[in-house]
Amino acid sequence: MMNENDIPEDELPALLRAARLIAYEKLDQLSEAEKEELQHWLQQKPVHEAWRAWLNEGENLSALNKAYSTFKAAAPKELEAFHQQHLQQPRIAEPARPVRFLRHSWIRYAAAVLLLFAGTWFFWPGKNTELVKQAPKETRQIMPGQHGAVLTLADGSTVLLDSVGNGIIGHQSGADLSVKNGQLEYQAAGKAAAEETFNTLTTPKGRQFKILLPDGTVAWLNAASSIRFPTQFTKDTRRVVISGEVYFEVASLKKAGQVLPFIVNADDKFEVEVLGTYFNVNAYADEPTLNTTLLEGKVALSMNRPDGRQKIILKPGSQASLTMRGDIVSHMAIGAADVGKVMAWKNGVFDFEDARIDEVMRQLKRWYDIEVKYESGVPDIEFVGKMTRDIPLNGLLIALEKSNVHFRLEGRTLIVMP
Repeated sequence: MMNENDIPEDELPALLRAARLIAYEKLDQLSEAEKEELQHWLQQKPVHEAWRAWLNEGENLSALNKAYSTFKAAAPKELEAFHQQHLQQPRIAEPARPVRFLRHSWIRYAAAVLLLFAGTWFFWPGKNTELVKQAPKETRQIMPGQHGAVLTLADGSTVLLDSVGNGIIGHQSGADLSVKNGQLEYQAAGKAAAEETFNTLTTPKGRQFKILLPDGTVAWLNAASSIRFPTQFTKDTRRVVISGEVYFEVASLKKAGQVLPFIVNADDKFEVEVLGTYFNVNAYADEPTLNTTLLEGKVALSMNRPDGRQKIILKPGSQASLTMRGDIVSHMAIGAADVGKVMAWKNGVFDFEDARIDEVMRQLKRWYDIEVKYESGVPDIEFVGKMTRDIPLNGLLIALEKSNVHFRLEGRTLIVMP
């Protein structure tokens, strides 16, 4: 039976790269370029197929990591030669999901590969339970978020939607409110009210929800988010106000032959104007940047800059990242979006690709409704990998700890240790 000692030292860096591709292959997440890269590696030497089978046995990746650490310490010049030859100018470009290899960061990268393999475990049927059983018995399970929200009506009364069954739940100024298969829907019923009345849908931490707005627009709310909207769109402009993160599929609505603009006000920080499109707005107050990602169509962002009001146009597949100073955008960057990563939350996945630990912890805070503290500062570590969002926190922490990050749970406070 082969082990890590059977692998020549000069093959170790390339094998770590192959381990990552093999893990993505299990998730069916390989781009065409990555498929070619993996096939090229497998065909280079007959022994590579044997190494592929060896890597499929979970504990062997940890052994590979240890062997690589020894190699790195003993042969820095050989490592640098490999870095120059294979990593600075990759043989196959990967525009869909670029992999950024950083000088002198192989320990971090090796740990990240461990997380990736842990992530594949969660996608295999029947494995979630096994990981949960590994959690200490004395630790109370913190369950993942679920569908649910609070609806605040025009008169200030509230409806808890977590346990509401299918059917009509109320009537608001010319609209019937109903819940159908976990979606809140507004349907016109009778004459429109003379004045607009507004409802607000709020998802607390640990909840997400979907709503069909009165104009036919569909909005998905991530955890700790909200949307305020009229019960009927009667004006020449459709306008909603959001906080947190919301994904929109905007319906085209015409009045007198003209398409009515749809405007999203992101917590008074900026506005997104659309005519009919798919886009995601991440405007969490605790994120370092506010991001708008366009999947399809065309949107215009309006914002306050130091030199006055400014409007920019986004193209499909692009993302605008805004850094705020109060209500003023102090810095703006526009570039290609990693749409898969942006939309992971809506698709029931954590995507930790190239994510720093503080970014990961912010996602966990919102989804598991916990607090996070750092015992000795924020560790300098990045992750690679994907995990489903339907597992208890304890099981997810087992996977994270494979990348040399340690945690302690005290009630609903997660403490990150050195």
